[in-house]
Amino acid sequence: MAWTTPPTDWSVEGDTLRARSGDRTDFWQRTFYGFERDDGHALLARRAGSFSATVTFTGAYQTLYDQAGLMIRVDGTRWIKAGIEWTDGKAHLSVVVTDDLSDWSAIPVILAGPMTVRATRFADAVLLQYRVDGADWAMGRLAPFAAHPDEVGVGPYLCSPERAGFEATFQGFSVGPPEVEALHG
Repeated sequence: MAWTTPPTDWSVEGDTLRARSGDRTDFWQRTFYGFERDDGHALLARRAGSFSATVTFTGAYQTLYDQAGLMIRVDGTRWIKAGIEWTDGKAHLSVVVTDDLSDWSAIPVILAGPMTVRATRFADAVLLQYRVDGADWAMGRLAPFAAHPDEVGVGPYLCSPERAGFEATFQGFSVGPPEVEALHG
C-alpha cells in the first residue's frame, strides 16, 4: 500500500491505522467551487477486476468538511470517495464520484458508533454500502465507474479542507472477492 500524499502524522499497529491530516487537504475537481484539489491522504492497495473493499473508521469530526472513509482511485481526475463528512454541523454519509468533474451526495447519519463502508466494484459500476456500529448494510449509492483501466487503487482516506490536524482511526481494511451478488436480496 502507498499514500497518495502522506499525512502529517500516522501509525499502524496490527490492523489499525491512525492518521492526522495536513493543512487544508482535499480531493475535489472544479464543480461549483471552481478549484482542483488532489492533496488529501489515501493509503491505497492495487486491485484489478471485481472486488469488495471494506473499512471501519471513526474520526474527530468538528470542522466543516472534515472527512474519512474509503477511496477507489484511478488517478487525480477519476476516483470515488465514500465515508463520513462533517457538513452543516452534522455527520453525513458523503459520496463523491469524480470523472474529470466531482459530484457530491450527502445523507445525514447519526454516529452511534464506528462507521463501516463497503465498496463493491463490478465491471463498470461501484455499489457503495454503509452501516453504523454493525447494523444492517444500507445502500449509499450505485455509481458508474469505467472498467478501464482494470487496476485501481483502493483503501482508507482522510482530509480536512478547512484546517490541519483532523484525526481518524481505521480498522479492519480488507479487499477481496465481491461480497454482494445483487442489489436487492
